[in-house]
Amino acid sequence: MSKPIVFSGAQPTGQLTLGNYLGALRQWTRMQEDHDCIFCVVDLHALTVRQDPAIFRERILDLAALYLACGIDPDKSVIFIQSHVPAHAELAWLLSTFTMMGELDRMTQFKDKARSHAHNVNAGLYTYPVLMAADILLYGTHRVPVGEDQKQHLELSRDVAVRFNGLHGPVFVVPEPLVTGGGAARIKDLQEPTKKMSKSVESDLAKVMILDTPDAILKKFKKAVTDGLGVISDDEANQPGVVNLLNIWRAARNASMEEALAHFSHNMYGKLKVETAEAVIALLDPVRNRFNELRSDPAELEGILNRGANQALERAEGMMKRVMTALGLPLHAGRFGGLGGK
Repeated sequence: MSKPIVFSGAQPTGQLTLGNYLGALRQWTRMQEDHDCIFCVVDLHALTVRQDPAIFRERILDLAALYLACGIDPDKSVIFIQSHVPAHAELAWLLSTFTMMGELDRMTQFKDKARSHAHNVNAGLYTYPVLMAADILLYGTHRVPVGEDQKQHLELSRDVAVRFNGLHGPVFVVPEPLVTGGGAARIKDLQEPTKKMSKSVESDLAKVMILDTPDAILKKFKKAVTDGLGVISDDEANQPGVVNLLNIWRAARNASMEEALAHFSHNMYGKLKVETAEAVIALLDPVRNRFNELRSDPAELEGILNRGANQALERAEGMMKRVMTALGLPLHAGRFGGLGGK
């Protein structure tokens, strides 16, 4: 019996946070055992914001190396760079003819980004959800790990797939959301623990990055906001900072809340901060070391990405043949192995 196909990806817009690791990347590594996983560096999506080409190129390779360092296994999963598979952009154009303007107008993330990027509200920012639909539908994806901010985009992917299938037959799999435990939403800002930890926040003390040094991690946790109650309890309403530290410690240690409360029954905030930092350092040290190995060996990283791109290309071309045939577009014999127009 074939495994259900999972597709996911992240934009190469700089380092990822501890929340990204615990809520996404670590979950991806666990999916590899019972899913057919496809993980993509979605560099085309990142072009909706102006990029410095030299920095952008390095960030793309950094993110690919980070995927691998976090445990994505190229022998178990397909890992590649989005722009290496032209069918993503090609299918996005075809799907744009099945996407209604009203649907794109309702995308709340476009409205939010348009406000924050008022100087560059480009068409790509508007049609971003169509490219995301192409990413997903191109591989016959069954399940998509999504956060709260992406649920609306997945719903559009489903609507477009249903619309296309209704007109042209069962070409696309209609994807389902994949809910995983330990979501990134539980990892909060160290300075404002009522907010989700975000890489875009200005304060370095507010966020722990996956590639932070042990000294930097310890400093950030020592300065984490708690409260003046002097008790360590699971009371998020009144102690969001303490509960955030407890959640981080137990995520790093794979412990329950009961175990965390028993461990920290001494009610000493200083020890809570230091031990949480130590747990995170132990968790991230192997990731940082493997990342540095990969980035110091360009040939190994390039070989893995080329292999993944070839695997993705083969899958993508199969879907593009079905889509183009359904639409009545003549097939190029050289592209589709001499199959001509059928």
